[in-house]
Amino acid sequence: MTRSTDTGINRNLTSYGDPEFSKYIRRAFLAAAGYDGEDVDRPIIGIASTASDYNPCHGHMPDLIEAVKRGVFEGGGLPFVFPTLSLNEIFFSPTTMLFRNLLSMETEELITAQPMDAVVLMGGCDKTVPAQLMAAASANIPAVQVVSGAMRTGSWQGERLGACTDCRRYWAQFRAGELSDEQIEGVTQSLCSTPGTCMVMGTASTMASVVETLGLMVSGGATPLSGTGDRLRVGVRSGRMAVAIARAEHRPVQLLTRASFLNALTVLHALGGSTNAIVHLLAIARRAGTRLTLEDMHDVSQQVPLLVDCKPAGVGYMEDFHEAGGVPALLKALEPLLDCSVPTITGQSLGDYLKTVEPPQSWQSTIRTLDDPLGETGALIVVRGNLAPDGAVLKVAAASPELLAHRGPAVVFDSAGDASARIDDPSLNITPDHVMILRNAGPVGDGFPEAGSLPIPKYLAQKGVKDMVRISDARMSGTSYGTVVLHCSPEAATGGPLAFVRDGDMVELNAGERRIDLLVDAAELARRREAFVPAPIPERGWRHLYAKCVLPAHLGADLDFL
Repeated sequence: MTRSTDTGINRNLTSYGDPEFSKYIRRAFLAAAGYDGEDVDRPIIGIASTASDYNPCHGHMPDLIEAVKRGVFEGGGLPFVFPTLSLNEIFFSPTTMLFRNLLSMETEELITAQPMDAVVLMGGCDKTVPAQLMAAASANIPAVQVVSGAMRTGSWQGERLGACTDCRRYWAQFRAGELSDEQIEGVTQSLCSTPGTCMVMGTASTMASVVETLGLMVSGGATPLSGTGDRLRVGVRSGRMAVAIARAEHRPVQLLTRASFLNALTVLHALGGSTNAIVHLLAIARRAGTRLTLEDMHDVSQQVPLLVDCKPAGVGYMEDFHEAGGVPALLKALEPLLDCSVPTITGQSLGDYLKTVEPPQSWQSTIRTLDDPLGETGALIVVRGNLAPDGAVLKVAAASPELLAHRGPAVVFDSAGDASARIDDPSLNITPDHVMILRNAGPVGDGFPEAGSLPIPKYLAQKGVKDMVRISDARMSGTSYGTVVLHCSPEAATGGPLAFVRDGDMVELNAGERRIDLLVDAAELARRREAFVPAPIPERGWRHLYAKCVLPAHLGADLDFL
């Protein structure tokens, strides 16, 4: 009966003051569940499930979990599924970003409190994958990431549609009076044709691609669509892989090196990916004890052109990216810019793996080559100035070129709610030259919502205005587009410079010079700073802990004690 090992079901024993009793009673309760000695002597593979009726992005996850379990059994392991918080972008108030760190903490604690030799992390929707990777880095047991996969494109009046870039475009047309109530309802019923994550290069698709680059996913695992045979086969392979890495003890921190993160940034820029990925990569790197900064992100951007033709930076969708070869083909195209010595989940180096991968094929145009890129370098840049001393982020690939050097008067909104209430008020006299400022929407101020891409005021949209300069301490959806400066740090709620902007102040954006400045003299800014009174933080619960302990955007917005 006595066992000398602390693997499998004997890991993380319940404390009864008698370890052998803990082992004995575990086997007794597992016998009641139908497991015999041969079962429980196998490697134990935890499967962290974020399935939820509130999360249509994960609608096919139960079937995918069954595929993973089959792979675990085939590999000689024993799977145990356990539930965690499910973060769904559409049904959480005020924003899932407020709860990313909570999911991370919960997942880490469940990994380390329950017996498992490896864990398969089942995510997909925007904040689930970053949270799970943060947990994996902290728990540091062998881990495989599996994503739910993107949904298929829809169709409306003969046009191919994808959530959520197209939903934003059509909503803007509706606000401008270009679509009727009946037409926008037709779009609503056509945008999301199947369960799955957004089928454009939003945060979910970006993070899936980045995770495959980091080496914590089976090859080709990022792009198969939700509910397809391809996606289910990825699940089976991932289950087998989990058993293999449990036996080999391949741990996440061995993969999450600085070189791997720089490779991930290279892929991020080649994708024209989501600005949210920057915050998430900074947080994951911090958990892994790896140095990574905003300047690293900017420096890489200057070397990497846009290669992938997916919305919002291009015109295609995730199914096009998948059919063109997915992340493996993109990595092959980027090979001269990558550190190919980094390991992958198999233990094989990236360079050895890429010897088996074909470059992008001539029959497709979704994945371009370094010799024939879709766009220039610098798809994402960091700007600084007296409005963002610690940095802010601008997605140049989704901006209007004519607005990348712009000077105009500020119109200030003190919160996302304030913007919602007043932005369409004609008495504000907002013109296309105005710079719209949203503040108190950073991590401390409001949980860091995707509110930065403020809508164009309705009376301007009806005149054909499609874009304006917008500046905030908030985030924006990876599916969004426009000339939007985000993540201004330090944020307004902690006394950052956005707190001191007043209506009519002149603001200047110069993307070429990487500047974002409030054109007010230093003495006046000092007077305004002296009058600043920080808003009170929530009094209880998770929101109290979050506001008290969250780090600024340029450090990844994780909790300081993690």
